[in-house]
Amino acid sequence: MATTETNTDNTPAATGATKNDQDSPKRDQDSPWKEALERFFPEFLALLFPAIHAEIDWNTPYRSLDNELQQITGDADSGRRYADKLIDVRTREGHDLWVLVHTEVQGAAQTEFAKRMFQYNYRIRDRYDRPVVSLAVLSDTNRQFRPERYEDGRWGCDIIFRFPTVKLLDYTEPERWAELEASDNVFALVIMAQIRAKVTDDAETLKGWKFRLIRMLYERGYERPLILQLFRLIDWMIRLPEGLEADFRQELYAYEEQQRMPYITTVEQAGIDKGVIIGEQRGVIIGEAKTLLRLLTRKFGPDCAERYRDRVEAADIEQLDAWLDNILTAESPETLFH
Repeated sequence: MATTETNTDNTPAATGATKNDQDSPKRDQDSPWKEALERFFPEFLALLFPAIHAEIDWNTPYRSLDNELQQITGDADSGRRYADKLIDVRTREGHDLWVLVHTEVQGAAQTEFAKRMFQYNYRIRDRYDRPVVSLAVLSDTNRQFRPERYEDGRWGCDIIFRFPTVKLLDYTEPERWAELEASDNVFALVIMAQIRAKVTDDAETLKGWKFRLIRMLYERGYERPLILQLFRLIDWMIRLPEGLEADFRQELYAYEEQQRMPYITTVEQAGIDKGVIIGEQRGVIIGEAKTLLRLLTRKFGPDCAERYRDRVEAADIEQLDAWLDNILTAESPETLFH
């Protein structure tokens, strides 16, 4: 039996990225997803996996298991960025259960995705001897990419691993989008921000969507701490060019003043001024450069890593992403850095 990734429409998993999958200043990273799952995990499940949400005892506090997850993923030879969260919950029957949320936030379809889902699941089970439920959220823009299981085997010895998957692109359909806008689940705003960041190519249109989503925070009457948390996530996911970002802030200030709201400094209160954003972006670049140098050392030796160190450390985020995507299949450093 050949290794496969099965799609619900019976078409092969595509590997090509669309125009929307290319990196740009407004594209998301994994950090906002990790923060969103940390803060709004029950709301996340209730919105995207309601049947699973109904089976959990929410009267028992859940807890994040980032250290445990790091133990089994920290040595993974992959430069791709994922927002993986491992959460310890209690079922309504009183059983402890670990829920692994594997979110594809890089924005490009991958043939190895289902295999990665399987590997993470069995590594956790093998190391900790705990039941694990793996969930996948796909934020890419390739409609054909819908992995839902991993299969492998030979001579009658077979593996079949199935996992629930949500494709965010499905919510762009008018009826599904209307459901998000009408939902009283706060995570719907996070999903809408992610979708618009992915499918909107025109920056001016994207600015309009960003303002509309932020305005919804006020119109729904949320308390100030919740507004600031959601504002941070939406702002993090929807990045605008510098000039349009300044226009957006001025429109927001004018709106807050018009509505006589006590949040005139929302942007600053949320800790998302220009300096913070630049610092976050620089932190991502440094982290990716270190990862690439580590992978160069493992694959081609320490001398190779030193030879290309200056070039790697001077690269921007787009170039680092491209090198990280290609390093596992590169036959030589020259083919990687051509």
